[in-house]
Amino acid sequence: MRALFIGDVVGSPGRRGLAAAMPELRERHQPDVVIVNGENTAGGVGITEKTAKALFDIGTDVITTGNHVYRHREVYDYLDRTDRVIRPANYPQGNPGRGHTVIEAGGRRVGVINLSGAVGLNVARLPFHTVDVILDQIEADCVLVDFHAEVTSEKVAMGWHLDGRVAAVFGTHTHVPTADGRVLPKGTAFITDVGMTGSRTSVLGVKPEQALASLTTQMPPRFDTAEEDVWVMGAVVEINERGLADSFEQVMVPSPPTS
Repeated sequence: MRALFIGDVVGSPGRRGLAAAMPELRERHQPDVVIVNGENTAGGVGITEKTAKALFDIGTDVITTGNHVYRHREVYDYLDRTDRVIRPANYPQGNPGRGHTVIEAGGRRVGVINLSGAVGLNVARLPFHTVDVILDQIEADCVLVDFHAEVTSEKVAMGWHLDGRVAAVFGTHTHVPTADGRVLPKGTAFITDVGMTGSRTSVLGVKPEQALASLTTQMPPRFDTAEEDVWVMGAVVEINERGLADSFEQVMVPSPPTS
């Protein structure tokens, strides 16, 4: 089976760009399951039920998130009601939402786990210990992991920690695609960061002049989502009958123009 993973979708430009690109992505890659990181879909920061449903309307199966998941309080109830939008599993257990899910796709039980890095981000438990516990309990034919982390070394370490135990580890959060995508020796596809789905004429999705003003003046910023030159970034993994990866292909394509 094939899994298509899409990196952090930033604001309405990212949502529109992914919607425009999805027909071609489906035709080219023929994915059995589509996973999208949606933690920046609502105005560039956070997620709402409305923006989640916009991703589901274009064929997304599971939405992962990250450190901005709780930015909009109105989403809390929705996170508790749905099993298709997940938040980092190593957040406090009483927080809204769940950290992993299992769905049926391509005739198989596909597990999806969301984790947050512990270096530079706030978590309740180390991601390495948390994922070990989940893997001992989860009933799935293959497992895909979104590791939403700040530090490159922590992401790379997670890839080696899970090599041979999950089909793929997709790094997210830093919005810049890395060049290390591959299948590790024991069969786990890995990339440090898949990048973002949003404007490349930006600083991580933000209008450049606003990001520069914040960095040069150290004053409280006003950030607006940039809209020009939207690209879709992610990865495609071919998963074998053993639940491990046979191949990894990075996705970096400009979004078709939208009217």
